[in-house]
Amino acid sequence: MAQWAAFTGLLVVVLLLLLALARNSQTALSDDDPIRFAEPSAHDPRPADPVVPRFEPPTRDPRTELTSGLLLANVVLTQGAFGAVVVVGALALSIPLWAIGVPDTALARGLPGLAVGICFGVVLWVANEGAGALADANGAGYDETVRKLLAPDSLVGWALLLGVALPTVAVVEEVIFRGAAIGVVAAGFSVSPWLLAVVSSLVFGAAHGAQGPVGMAVTSGLGLVLAAGFVLTDSLLVVVVAHYLVNALELVVHEGLGYERLTIETLTSGG
Repeated sequence: MAQWAAFTGLLVVVLLLLLALARNSQTALSDDDPIRFAEPSAHDPRPADPVVPRFEPPTRDPRTELTSGLLLANVVLTQGAFGAVVVVGALALSIPLWAIGVPDTALARGLPGLAVGICFGVVLWVANEGAGALADANGAGYDETVRKLLAPDSLVGWALLLGVALPTVAVVEEVIFRGAAIGVVAAGFSVSPWLLAVVSSLVFGAAHGAQGPVGMAVTSGLGLVLAAGFVLTDSLLVVVVAHYLVNALELVVHEGLGYERLTIETLTSGG
């Protein structure tokens, strides 16, 4: 029992750090203008004077200083570090691989798991597009800042994005939010994996705060479906492949090929 408790404590620390990082990213990518204007008095005909906050002069917009390469490097390094902490912690505490969703017969189940993951990922991407279209139809804008910042401007950049950054994100997030937060905790403490699926999905959405409120809600829903897939298949491979495809298709279709997000009218008319 001690090993499970120690690993769970480590996991909680990692999740808190991820949430803090997400909050910091959300603040850095905020559209808020640091300069506001005082309301003129009804008895004062003079124009309003600008009121500059105490952190004068206004800070530079970090979005103008970020490049795709820097952002990709940051993603790989930070995600890789968090993933390494969890994996090393699991190995050091002798957490069995089956608890994380890696079965003893991984080689035998590899191809079936890969096929299920591909089908699952394509269906999830279509559902994600539908959720985005529904949000747009109801006037809830989907913040696409992060996606646009991640989009490379060269073939080498796309190769690094699709071959290094996105696989890293998919593996690390699935290990943490599905394998560890659901599989390990359920195995160690006999907690319902479905309850853990709900809790981990809410944290998963909060960890994507840089995508805005709508993005967080959509990501929470996506996380819940991925969690359900993990519980039903007991396979980390399935959800890693599905997660990767959702992210890759989102970037390739909208940033690589330049297609706009589907609208509700397009989805319902079938054309």
